Amino acid sequence: MSSDNKAQIAVDKFLQFTDGEVASFFEACVHCGECAEACHFYMATKDPKYTPTYKLFPMVKTYKREMAPLHSIRKMFGLLPPAVTEGELREWETLVYDSCTMCGRCTMVCPMGIDIAGTIRKMREGYAAADIVPDGLKRSVDFVEKTGSPMGVTPKALLAQVKHQEKETGIKIEVDKQGADYMAILSSMEIMGYPEIIGAYARIFKKAGVSWTISSKAYEATNVGVQIGSGPLAKEIVTRVVDAAEELGVKYVISPECGHAYGAIRWAGPNMVGRPFKFEVVHIIELLDQLRRDGKIPAGVKDGRKMTLHDPCQIIRRGGLLKEPRSLLDDSCSDFVEMEYAGLGNLCCGGGGGVSANPRAAELQNAAFGCKADQLNAIDGLEAVVVPCANCRTVFEEGLEEREMYNLEVLGLGELVAETLKDIEQAEG
Repeated sequence: MSSDNKAQIAVDKFLQFTDGEVASFFEACVHCGECAEACHFYMATKDPKYTPTYKLFPMVKTYKREMAPLHSIRKMFGLLPPAVTEGELREWETLVYDSCTMCGRCTMVCPMGIDIAGTIRKMREGYAAADIVPDGLKRSVDFVEKTGSPMGVTPKALLAQVKHQEKETGIKIEVDKQGADYMAILSSMEIMGYPEIIGAYARIFKKAGVSWTISSKAYEATNVGVQIGSGPLAKEIVTRVVDAAEELGVKYVISPECGHAYGAIRWAGPNMVGRPFKFEVVHIIELLDQLRRDGKIPAGVKDGRKMTLHDPCQIIRRGGLLKEPRSLLDDSCSDFVEMEYAGLGNLCCGGGGGVSANPRAAELQNAAFGCKADQLNAIDGLEAVVVPCANCRTVFEEGLEEREMYNLEVLGLGELVAETLKDIEQAEG
């Protein structure tokens, strides 16, 4: 593909996604710099190129050349900016993919209400269409096309982990069970890096009397299509889950402790497939909170360690699950403390939005995690941090190891809840 063709493909996509809302964003920006002060990449480096609105330059330039008010008159007088070139696209590609997790913190603080994170997502559509994307994300796409999983997790690998967790817990875990109430989907990172979450589900759901299953056809929750900016691929990944859930006849699909997976299946999913689902989507945190409130998973002995909570951006700020994890933590540990900026104003771990799948961005990601490390270090006597997102959890473990912060244990929320059931399980024999 020639350079001119790549640039034109990207430009065409930029224009396709520049609707009235996006155009109003471009016109509304007053270049105040508030978004920079909210961005963990800028906070960590103080480099002005990491200002969130600056990352939108190729799309803004295309808008001003092709769509802005009076652009036809400006064209008559030769006052239009030149067309975006492939060179410019490649120059900004590292900003678009390496230094934006689409966490939405910049959006939250913008005085003009500009959804910068959402617009970055739309701009990535142009980059993906022109095939100007990081090699790491390309490899993830290749794995998805071959196996359905961005880490290449096959059904055989899934079943091996299920069998291992059955042995660990002594509980039968149903796969492809027709007519179960719930179908759980998992991220690749959970399956391969934290398979104990499968065992935690088994223990919790057995205690609660929940009928559930895992599909061997559609077990993957991670949506690399959203991360890379490919609408067709995002739709394909969601459709796999929808088809499997409807084939099994489940009432609910459980979205796991994974950020972008939640937004993709819960909020964008029906629009992607073009119809309502025949089931409801519920996040695992929502379900655990509901089961706890209904008395189906009574609280056991609380963990006595001093703990804090990391708020995954796509689950908390952009997904709205603010109270539920805190309610679960209040019932699961005796010394829960909030970190600075907790809740909607949380700082991103630095690895979301495909950044952690992009090896080229590793050094910048680690620098951005420094902002989170500062939050943790500010809490005296902290012993553990609960991180209800497998991707964030990996970033935490790598970032803490890099800083030799070995005194902190990183936990998943589902596993913590399951652990509090131990004394009850032992009493029941």
